[in-house]
Amino acid sequence: LVSFSKLCTSYSSSRDGRRGDTSDTTPLLNNSTQDRMFDTMSVEIEQLLAKLTAVNDKMAEYTNAPGTASLNAALMHTLQRHRDILQDYTHEFHKTKGNFLAIREREDLLGSVKKDIETYKSGSGVNNRRTELFLKEHEHLRNSDRLMDDTISIAMATKENMTSQRGMLKSIQSRVNTLANRFPTINNLIQRINLRKRRDSLILGTVIGVCTILLLLYAFH
Repeated sequence: LVSFSKLCTSYSSSRDGRRGDTSDTTPLLNNSTQDRMFDTMSVEIEQLLAKLTAVNDKMAEYTNAPGTASLNAALMHTLQRHRDILQDYTHEFHKTKGNFLAIREREDLLGSVKKDIETYKSGSGVNNRRTELFLKEHEHLRNSDRLMDDTISIAMATKENMTSQRGMLKSIQSRVNTLANRFPTINNLIQRINLRKRRDSLILGTVIGVCTILLLLYAFH
């Protein structure tokens, strides 16, 4: 998935350079190579996701098998963790694939517009004013496309950061729950200490209040 995401990012970042190239052969070769890599990696990732799904199904069958009742809680926790991982991988793959296809469609559309403009410029009886308008519109489309690419990159980086933070929080929560279940005596001891502290605070406050009242009575007597 990391290599697949890098392929999509490199395709997006190298697009503008290929558009600026006056050669018609090099962009076609680059597009063809990256398209073949995209198709190959998509098939491989889909096969791996299918295998991972089959593994999860086997794990689910094993947890329901007789003789695993004593380990059922731990097995269900492991199974749920693997299902979450599979869901994250599948979501990330489809999102990256969708972004790549959208970028490629915009690339084809803008390339077609550029060819139409060049054909129009090379024809006879070209209207300079209309050609200038076409060129400005083409530049506007390129700027909008670049802004969309930057937004997609920021969104992907934010998603990766949130996924990492979520995994870290889950790990911390799991450790805290494990410690709480493993050492219930410590929890009881901490609760008793807190209750004793509260009781001592109440007694001390009462004593201070009584002493203050006695001093005031003595002072005004």
